[in-house]
Amino acid sequence: MQLPEINEAKTMKKSTALQAHPKAIAYWLLACCAAVFCMIIVGAITRLTDSGLSIAEWKPLIGALPPMSEHEWQRLFDIYKATPQFQKQNFWMELPDFKTIFFWEWFHRLLGRMIGMIYALPFLFFLVRGWIPQSHKLKLFGIFLLGGLQGFMGWYMVKSGLIDRPDVSHYRLAAHLSLALLIYALMFWQALTFLQPKGKPDLPLYKHGWITLGFLMTTIFWGAYTAGLDAGLIYNDSFPMMGKTWIPTEVWYTKPYWVNLFENRAGVQFTHRWLAMTTAIVILSFAIRAIKRGHQDKRFAALGFFVFVQITLGLSTLFSGVALPLAVMHQAGAVILLTLLLSCLHKIRS
Repeated sequence: MQLPEINEAKTMKKSTALQAHPKAIAYWLLACCAAVFCMIIVGAITRLTDSGLSIAEWKPLIGALPPMSEHEWQRLFDIYKATPQFQKQNFWMELPDFKTIFFWEWFHRLLGRMIGMIYALPFLFFLVRGWIPQSHKLKLFGIFLLGGLQGFMGWYMVKSGLIDRPDVSHYRLAAHLSLALLIYALMFWQALTFLQPKGKPDLPLYKHGWITLGFLMTTIFWGAYTAGLDAGLIYNDSFPMMGKTWIPTEVWYTKPYWVNLFENRAGVQFTHRWLAMTTAIVILSFAIRAIKRGHQDKRFAALGFFVFVQITLGLSTLFSGVALPLAVMHQAGAVILLTLLLSCLHKIRS
């Protein structure tokens, strides 16, 4: 007589366990997002301190350990002395100075390795236990492959500064940052999907949101160009005008003219400025439209508010001559803005 009750209890226990799995996967993905966010912050510090070229070797495995002896420190310093950055820019450095910039690049690479483990080990566990739904297996494995590609992209970027120039290619820097944000966005979206299944979206607003996302990503992309060319170090005493004009004359120096938008420092900063202002208007229009259409979730108001925070951080970074703390907060603000926008998009979708 007790068998039905026992079977029912087992069924309920199994059902409860199955319901817990999506949450476990979502929390794991959110933890990975937090790790990638930290990685982006450390990457900003590495770039702003010109530390990215301090390690001229790529050793994915044994490179996780820092130098363990003075002899090893000197060996790595001698390798760095042969790089264009040392010979053209940092020729004044002594070993203690080298150790400082070495730390940030080493820590940046160490975080990359740790994120790989934080993602791969739980993924294998969930996969073996059969917790991952069939429809999500390929998506999550694809993110893992993108992580491996990001490691290669990081080294490909560093290589551009080891041949004949004292800095990395701003094109490769932008690609490296964009890939990091893509990985972050995909993991965050998957986490939200596990927490809140797909529903019927408010289609006009949903399309508006994706257009807004396109504007935001383009602005961040040009922000990477601005950083890679040190374009924030010019025209940092006026806004919205650049000096005494709206469009500096040197924007037209290179022919064909469109190349100035990608490779001319004044042109890149000009483009980033007006992309940022346009994107701010588009984001605000999206947030206001969502609230007017009855979406009262607080994240829409937060999105609209943070636009002003990010603009303030951007202007503060410009006027300070790209002060390290402000520049790092500005990059962090871009990721936070991306997070809020994705969260709003998923809320509409659900």
